[in-house]
Amino acid sequence: MRDTFSLAGREVHRLGFGAMRLTGPGIWGYPSDPESCRALLRRAVELGVDFIDTADSYGPNVSEELIASALHPYAGVTIATKAGLVRTGPNAWAPCGRPEYLRQQCELSLRRLGQEALDLFQLHRIDPTVDAAEQFGLLRELLDEGKVRAVGLSEVQVDEIAAARAVVEIT
Repeated sequence: MRDTFSLAGREVHRLGFGAMRLTGPGIWGYPSDPESCRALLRRAVELGVDFIDTADSYGPNVSEELIASALHPYAGVTIATKAGLVRTGPNAWAPCGRPEYLRQQCELSLRRLGQEALDLFQLHRIDPTVDAAEQFGLLRELLDEGKVRAVGLSEVQVDEIAAARAVVEIT
């Protein structure tokens, strides 16, 4: 197996950094020492990490904000983020795949991360209350508009990947 793979037109190492735990307890709010989190991110990149995975719901927003404040303009680092879960408190997660919500979260992630296009935008969960094709269709629109370079899915089944690929290219 190769140590790297192509993602959004870039080669990245298979081992990346998952940024969920940069936040406070319950993946909620800021950590007690935000500067240590920023130092950790910078050190990870110094050690060769070139792929960081986060989500708008981590904090919420905290993980993306810490990443931007530590690493922007991301020279040589690919940032993946996710949307599709809303937070009502610590350890509370609820799917929300309404297209208008996913679009809003993409726009907010672009702003928080300071990017013109998200390297990889992933649907955090498929919302069972919203037609999956509508969720995948919105991802296609964001790709076509150039707001995202690649689309991914998180925690899905093989048949869901096939259904998504009928609508949009899945990385």
